[in-house]
Amino acid sequence: MTVAGFFESGAAVDLVLAMVIAEGLLLAVAGRAGGRLAAFRGLGWSLVSAGCLVLALRACIAGGPWTWMAAGLSGSFAAHLMDLRQRWLASRA
Repeated sequence: MTVAGFFESGAAVDLVLAMVIAEGLLLAVAGRAGGRLAAFRGLGWSLVSAGCLVLALRACIAGGPWTWMAAGLSGSFAAHLMDLRQRWLASRA
């Protein structure tokens, strides 16, 4: 597979999605092992938002239906709003 084929097929986006998932798992394990889970708790919604954006990009590159792109963008927006809400509530406490 050529570099162009790697990007055109969507495999590069799949790699980025795998890295986002791996980051979430690694942070969860590291936070649990080090007793600092609360420090990483706020990153969950950010990772969900990023994952949804990557899925929308994957649908776009692979020529998927617009409904999958819209679902990914909507999911990202909803996760972003949840992240903002969580940060707002934490700052008021």
